[in-house]
This record gives sequence, C-alpha cells and structure tokens, in this order.
Amino acid sequence: MNIGDRVRLLTGREEGIVTRLLDNDLVEVAIDNDFTIPVLRREVVVVAAEETKAFGQSAAAIASEKKAASIGAAQAARAAGATPAAAAAAPKKSEGPAGLPAAKDVPPPVQKGVYLALTHQSPELLALQLVNHTDRDVLYTFGEERVGQYRGLGSDKLAAKSVSKPLGHWHLKDFDQWAAPVVQLLPFQTNGTTAFELITKRIQFKAASFYTSRQPNVPVLQREAYLFQLDEKPAAPVAIAPEKLAETLKAQLTGNAPAKPAAVAPAPEPAKAIVAPPHEVDLHLEALMPEGAEGLSNTAILKLQLEAFEDTLSRALATNMHEIVFIHGSGNGTLRKELHKLLSRNRDIKFFEDSKKEKFGYGATLVRLK
Repeated sequence: MNIGDRVRLLTGREEGIVTRLLDNDLVEVAIDNDFTIPVLRREVVVVAAEETKAFGQSAAAIASEKKAASIGAAQAARAAGATPAAAAAAPKKSEGPAGLPAAKDVPPPVQKGVYLALTHQSPELLALQLVNHTDRDVLYTFGEERVGQYRGLGSDKLAAKSVSKPLGHWHLKDFDQWAAPVVQLLPFQTNGTTAFELITKRIQFKAASFYTSRQPNVPVLQREAYLFQLDEKPAAPVAIAPEKLAETLKAQLTGNAPAKPAAVAPAPEPAKAIVAPPHEVDLHLEALMPEGAEGLSNTAILKLQLEAFEDTLSRALATNMHEIVFIHGSGNGTLRKELHKLLSRNRDIKFFEDSKKEKFGYGATLVRLK
C-alpha cells in the first residue's frame, strides 16, 4: 500500500485516497476529500486497476469525477470574477461533428519539457508529480518555501518520458495556504556531448492562472492535469534581414564569424538559513502579536495561532530538535484540540503528551520528534 492508492473500506462502501502512512498499522485516507480519517491497514483494501477494466468505474469514482468537474468550473468562474450561476448560463464552446470540440477550441499540444502536474485524486484532493516530457534523464530535488523558509522534501532521478511518484497531496480548500514548490532540475544524457546548467524554479500559485492551466490530456501522464513548465523555454529565433543573410552565411562558412558568448544561467539565490525555535513556544495571542490585535475574530486568531504552530514545528524538524513544548493555554480547549489533531497526522512525530502539569496544567503539550 502506497501514498496515492485508491482504497475501499471493508466496513462500508466508501472509497478514498491514501494520503499518509502514519505507522506500520495505520494509514490516513481522504474520503472523496470531504474529510480525512485514520484507518487500520487491515480495514481497507486497494482497488485494483483490473477491477476498473472489468467492471468500469465505481459509482463513487463517477460521482467523484462529476463533483470535481463542477468544483473546478465554479472555482474557475470565481477566479475570473463571475458567479457559478453566470458561468453555468454562459454559452458553451462550439462543437464539431458528433459533439467533438471545434478546431479553435482544441488546446495547443504540450511542448517538450519538464512539468509540475497536479492531478485530481478526488474532487478537491490533488497529487503533485513531475512529468519528464523530454528525451533526457533528469536529476531533481523537490522542496517547499513557506513564510520565507525553505524545506527540502525529496530527490530522485526521473527517466526520459516518465512520471515521478506523488510528491505530495494538497487540498483545494487550502489553496490560499499552499506553500510555494521549489524544484531544482539537472538534465543529463549518457554519452551526450552537452553539459546542462542547473535549473531552479519556484512556483507561486495564483487562482486566476491556476485554473486556466488545466490540460485535458497531458503527454506521458495520459490524463487531465494542471500543468506548469519548470525548465527554461527555448529562445525565440532571431530574424536576419535578407540583405545580410548571404554575408552571415559566408562568415560562418569561412570561420570568420564572431564567437558567441557562452550562455550562463544566473546562479540561484541561496536558501535562507533555518533558525531553530526556542524549546518552549507560547501560542497565546499576546505573545504572537505584542502590539495588539484589536478587531480580529476568533476564527482569525485561531488561524494565526495554527500558522505559528506549523511554522515552528517545521523549523524544529528541519533543525533536528528532539523535543519542543507548545504553550496553548486551557481555555475552552479549541486550540489544544486542533494542535493534537495535526500532531496525530504527522509521521515525523514520535509522540506527544501534556507537559509539566504542575506548571502548565493542561495548557501545554510536549512534542517528541523522530
């Protein structure tokens, strides 16, 4: 069982996508992306590809695709400034014979290159993959940047005309909170005669451009995806005036043509050093915003506290800390409950428990990191 596998619950008819491997006996499953739940491995079974070939799509999968299409249309309409109702009332694109799209509606073919593709696993759950639509192998690293801090997540070799394993799973409902993916590419070719420059690409997603990046049938991937090119596009050809063409050709043939300067890609900016957080981190509003936060709703305050928690935890993991204490207070227990929910889903956490009850009561949580 791997991340990205479609599974069915043995105790019901629900299907979902495996989004995390929590431990040897427990996995996290997104049920049509409406909610995620931890499930014992023995209580789910992988839906085999042969089942779809023999019996067609399941009712859950068909409903999932229809919902994904409607959600995508509504979000694209919002990104363009239109309401979902206005989008539904808009005239449909012209069609050719037998309902096929007219030639002017067919999107241009995807050019050769290396792409970041986001594909629907369920209506709102997207998987991130790299697509190598070239004739060369590519070495790559994948990471993310959040609040100015970079965190490396993986690296591998991607063969020519192939697709990487899922690099992550993101929820559309959290679009505004997505980190910026950072990908480094180094193409190479065995026995080749060309040395390639390292390419570093950082993508900051914006709603208006994200929903217009959808391609119906991505090469190599062979399915619909939101597509973003990572490698540099070839330079446009330089036009030469007819009267200078003969002179240029003669200079090249006689070896008198001026040498072209070597194209050197600008060096990527070095990632900022990650600073380890203190051993005890106070998540109270007055500690996060000493200058005051008048007018903030309870929802906005909770969001601010959770962002501070996630940033601190990622820095603690990146700097190899063994443990960290989060002071959240007692109160009505909302913040404590949300923190424990996030911690229970993080596979980099060894365990967590209430910290120093004699000092904090139930107002702090000790987190032990792997």
